[in-house]
Amino acid sequence: MKLKLLLGTLMFGAITAHAQVAAINENFNSFTQGQGQTVFPQNQWTAIYPTAMGNPPPMMNVVANGAADNFIQAYSGGNQNTPQYLISPQIVAPVGDKTLTFKARRNTGSAPGSVQVGLASNPADMSTFVALANATTLTGDAFQTITVPVIASASQYIVFKFVGAFAPHTVLEIDDVVYANPSTLGVSDNAKSKEEIKFAANSENTALQFVTRKDPKNIQIYSAGGKKVAGGKLNGQKFDISMLQTGVYYILIETAEGTLTKSKFIKN
Repeated sequence: MKLKLLLGTLMFGAITAHAQVAAINENFNSFTQGQGQTVFPQNQWTAIYPTAMGNPPPMMNVVANGAADNFIQAYSGGNQNTPQYLISPQIVAPVGDKTLTFKARRNTGSAPGSVQVGLASNPADMSTFVALANATTLTGDAFQTITVPVIASASQYIVFKFVGAFAPHTVLEIDDVVYANPSTLGVSDNAKSKEEIKFAANSENTALQFVTRKDPKNIQIYSAGGKKVAGGKLNGQKFDISMLQTGVYYILIETAEGTLTKSKFIKN
């Protein structure tokens, strides 16, 4: 009898185990729509809510923008300045060669709130959450694209941290989560960029000099620790780095075509 019970336990464990994923491309359209704290776990995604539930309580919803275009909605309920979390499936331990891109906004009529991306080693314990970049305050009701380099880490869960910092009943939304090598990412599609971009630091190490037929749409620079330290557009084929300290930096370039290219440089 004991042997049979042990065998049954082992079989159950094998059935419920999930393999680690090397990349994520999730638009949430295959998720079952619903509202409330029972919507997750779903498709290996989970959610964690604050201990102080407020009235009404916070919840993570799957809602539709049309018949078959789902997105995730984080509603703070009666809470303010209290985070809730959306956790990805377990990923292969990142080695620093991938980027996370997603779309986010506040719901029309909602107060602004913030979303921050990090990694966690335990999907049930957010004390293990380590931020990859500063929080982004969502003030508009149109989706904006947010891109964050994912540094090498032993932590294997991507976490979205939502905070309604200005008022209770904040409604924040995300969609189109892509975790992959930047060479495979595209704002509008996954086609490889045809625009060749070259750059190098000038002799004074005060600017990056670009060689390209068309100026990039946007440039973002991150420290080796994943913190965004600069961003903007070229000025006369140059990007100012005079304010940066000596060190290694990652640069994320959105080309004129709308594709993303990631590289790195050393500021001497």
